Amino acid sequence: MMKFKLLLWMLTKLLQRAVKTNPKCAAYVKDKNVTFQIQTANGEGRYFEVKNGKLISYAGQTQSPSFTFTFKNGSTGFAVLSAKDSVNTFLTALRTEDLVITGNFVDVMWFQSLVDFLQPHPKPSSTM
Repeated sequence: MMKFKLLLWMLTKLLQRAVKTNPKCAAYVKDKNVTFQIQTANGEGRYFEVKNGKLISYAGQTQSPSFTFTFKNGSTGFAVLSAKDSVNTFLTALRTEDLVITGNFVDVMWFQSLVDFLQPHPKPSSTM
């Protein structure tokens, strides 16, 4: 469970850095106002607020998230969120119900695009 909680905290820091250092990411969150939650089935996790161009997270749960990712347990959440082949791992978790998503799917898709700002982009190769 500790690895899962640490990963969620790191997700906050990585997203905050992306907003701060990437003008496209900053523009992407600028006018968004959403609260979402990532948790385990027993309620352990964090909720995230995107408001006024900033992202903040808190331990625990919020009363009315726009959407919630609920993982079967902390180890499953850690495995899915830290997977190298994240898309297939994510889809498999959904199919096997190791991950259940509830709430506004438009905001879920917005979040998926936000997370894309964390993906390393290959540097152009120089040819000589």
